[in-house]
Amino acid sequence: MAEERGKRIFGLRKNVFFLGLVSLFNDFSNEMIQSVMPVFLSVTLGVSPVFVGIIEGAADAVASFLKIFSGWLSDRTGKRKSIAVLGYALSISMRPIYAFATSFSQIVKLRMVDRIGKGLRDSPRDALLSESSGPEELGRSFGYHRAMDAIGGIAGPLAAVIMLPMLGGSYRSLFLIAFIVGLFVLLSFVFVKDVGTPKKKSSLSFNIGIFREHKEFGYFLTSIFIFGMGTLPITLMLLRPIELGAKLANIPLMYLAYSLTFVLSAIPFGRLSDKVGERIVIPFGFIAAIASYVLLAFAGSIEAAVLAFMFFGVYSAATDGIERALTSKLVRPESLATGQGFLHAAVGISSLLAGLIGGLLWTNFGSAYAFIYGAGFSVVGLIFFMVMGFRSKKNLLPELKSE
Repeated sequence: MAEERGKRIFGLRKNVFFLGLVSLFNDFSNEMIQSVMPVFLSVTLGVSPVFVGIIEGAADAVASFLKIFSGWLSDRTGKRKSIAVLGYALSISMRPIYAFATSFSQIVKLRMVDRIGKGLRDSPRDALLSESSGPEELGRSFGYHRAMDAIGGIAGPLAAVIMLPMLGGSYRSLFLIAFIVGLFVLLSFVFVKDVGTPKKKSSLSFNIGIFREHKEFGYFLTSIFIFGMGTLPITLMLLRPIELGAKLANIPLMYLAYSLTFVLSAIPFGRLSDKVGERIVIPFGFIAAIASYVLLAFAGSIEAAVLAFMFFGVYSAATDGIERALTSKLVRPESLATGQGFLHAAVGISSLLAGLIGGLLWTNFGSAYAFIYGAGFSVVGLIFFMVMGFRSKKNLLPELKSE
């Protein structure tokens, strides 16, 4: 039975709306830290670009493996909200400790624990978001969710730019403020409810039978992994404007250009995917990423770098939420969180490899080689995506019952 109109907020289902707020506050908090992290690592702690790439890639890899497990656990137990809340709480609890870090090894440990929290929360949250959306509005729902994520991504760096001079340039004070903002994440979860979640009836053993049962999902995941091998961590990308002469205090504005483009594009791309299909929209995002890398490789001005980050925002808007929506259509309801977990893992593991290779190329040969590598591998991923010919032939999600 379709959800009552009275339970919608701004035309969105209640769960979808509040899960958007969860992401907004979380990214506001997280991006206050991440937008200044490259400078904090390279300038304050003296970390080289290769280690910036390693720390981000390794942190994402830890999260990626856990996303498979948390998705499987969520499907087996039928629990979404409780696992997601635990993951968010773990990540938020790490943020004030950044203020007391004095070495690279301490930052690595904090990022690992932070990403463990991310690994626990993302798969069950995305499954809950899918189950809280009507089958005909998955793209819009995920687009809204990613847009709210991006709004947080705008507010965080902007707050960092404004607050840093007021704080006397103290990154550590900024980290403490970010923690306070993160507490609103847990408050927003109070209004989110679990919906009817189908449990798997088989034993609690873990296997990869999902790929035998959902072959098109396997093809899709392979293409995402190949493309991800060329997707450089944005934390590493933010070092390029420094090479071009950008002031350190203005680096968060580069992230702002990326995030603003993301937030303005995410919902329109989501709606477009509901109308024309995800397989048409996602390649457009891939092409935007390739354009971004080429621009950064040959950029001769800060303005060119800003344009490159805007292209990267288009890439994220046209792929991030839409890949999750397509995953929801390519797997059965009882494997929904597991499917989301494998998607996140494919993106995260490839990010580790891309961050490592890109960081090594940057350190040994220069930034242009890192971005040329990213563009080249992305082209291969785009071609693979286009030739595989998979498509969601039918929507496997059931109609949502009233909340």
